[in-house]
Formats: sequence, structure tokens, C-alpha cells
Amino acid sequence: MGKLRGLVLAGVLGAVLFTASPASALAGPVRPAAVTVSVAAPVLFPAQTQPPGPVLDPAQTDKANTEKTRNKLVAGLIAVVLLGIVIWGRKIRSKRAKGS
Repeated sequence: MGKLRGLVLAGVLGAVLFTASPASALAGPVRPAAVTVSVAAPVLFPAQTQPPGPVLDPAQTDKANTEKTRNKLVAGLIAVVLLGIVIWGRKIRSKRAKGS
């Protein structure tokens, strides 16, 4: 177990060392170049002719919400049934083990 841990540690260390860029390790601190900022005149856009986003139909939203709720209830019911089967099976297995 100790050898495996050492090999994994050496592999991770080697991967880190080999993936590091040698240019960044050898170069000194990087100084940013001088930046000049110019302010342009504001651009005026024409008035928007389309609405900014999609139009949602409340009837479709309600229908989608009810379908999602129904799907969640069905999935929850299936999960409860499967949990019941597992608990019932363990109970039967423990009874058989005590009887042997």
C-alpha cells in the first residue's frame, strides 16, 4: 500500500512539473505594456422594434409546471416502492439467516 501511495504521489508531482510552462518559470515578473485609453463619442441606437425577450404564454407555463410536478411525483413514488422492496428483502434475508 505504501509503494502504491508513493507511485501515485510521484506521478502527480511529475505531471504537475511537466505541465508547468518552463518559459514562465524562467522569466522574471511580467510588466504590462503602457495602455492608452481614448473615449469615443456615445453611439445612439435606434429604438428597438422587437421585444427584448420571448413572450411566454401563461397557459403553456402552467401546463409545463403541472407535467413537471407529475413527473416528480411519479419518480418519487417509484423510489419509495424500490426502497420498500429493498427493506422487505433485507428483512426476509435476516429471518432466513437467524433460522439457519
